[in-house]
Amino acid sequence: MIVGICDYPSAYAFPPRGYGSIERWLWAVAVGAQEWGATVHLLGPQWRTDLPPTFGRLDLRLEDLRAPDKRLDALVGLGLDLIVAGHEYPALPAWRWTAERLGCTIATFQHDPRFVHPAGTFDGSRTRLYCYSDEMVQLYRAHHPRPELSVQIGTDEEPLPAREGDYLVWLGRICADKAPHLAARVAARLGRRLRLIGPVHDREYVFQHAADFDTAEVAWVGELGGMEKSKALAEAGTLVYTCAPDYVEAGAAVFGDAIRAGTPVAALAWRPGTCPEAALCHDTGAVAVIPPGSGEAAAVEALCAAVTATDRMDPGTVQHVGLRRFDPVRHFEALAGLR
Repeated sequence: MIVGICDYPSAYAFPPRGYGSIERWLWAVAVGAQEWGATVHLLGPQWRTDLPPTFGRLDLRLEDLRAPDKRLDALVGLGLDLIVAGHEYPALPAWRWTAERLGCTIATFQHDPRFVHPAGTFDGSRTRLYCYSDEMVQLYRAHHPRPELSVQIGTDEEPLPAREGDYLVWLGRICADKAPHLAARVAARLGRRLRLIGPVHDREYVFQHAADFDTAEVAWVGELGGMEKSKALAEAGTLVYTCAPDYVEAGAAVFGDAIRAGTPVAALAWRPGTCPEAALCHDTGAVAVIPPGSGEAAAVEALCAAVTATDRMDPGTVQHVGLRRFDPVRHFEALAGLR
């Protein structure tokens, strides 16, 4: 099988060295495809130049091509069976014009719950859309979505051997949608240390919750990547996942990051059918599903109970399940229609 993986204009490299979701997902697909045995071509100018030479490279983007063009001829000459791109692109007329001339299957993953696809963008067969949770499948049901967990990895982020950890960790972009102040309140209630890992995307939000963040329990770590990130996850006792009540999580990487490291997850969900329930099981985490209309105090109380439940989980079992469930090869097989 011959596979093309498209980059797109982004503030991050492909793959990023720290934060970055769709960029890390595309890299996981490339790695999984190559490990499966496919010939993989990285398409676009933003793929890092220090990646293994076993990947083919073409410095072009489909949306920039028009016939006659030697670059289009080179792309067609690859004989692609499958092309994988970010969710915005299958509906983009210029991108689709080129993709249709390749005669291959198109696959993408819905990483934004607000993006609207025109009718007919996906047929569920030759053009396929994948969604993480029951909630996302329902949102995009008109486009024949297939359920699948999003696997996201970076370079030099191989999981370390599972071990018992002590502190709590929160991972992601720091903003109101992600609501890490709730994790800080859980840490204060339980008297546990909390490490916040990730870039600040909303400084006003941080100022508004200064009383939650400026405590002895909370340590600001900043953005991590590579082995520093792997070490921080392996040394944690529990990853705490939070979000705002009206936020729809499309495909968070944190669940796979944590349980692949052997760290169980205590997750907050404001309704059934969300990503935490799709990603986790009784061996890997505890999901606190809050009844509609519940306030933050109830959320913190339920999350505290979830953290306590994860204290009884075995890191080795968590990692064993995580490496199988969030396996790049397995994920590629789903995107390629092989399972």
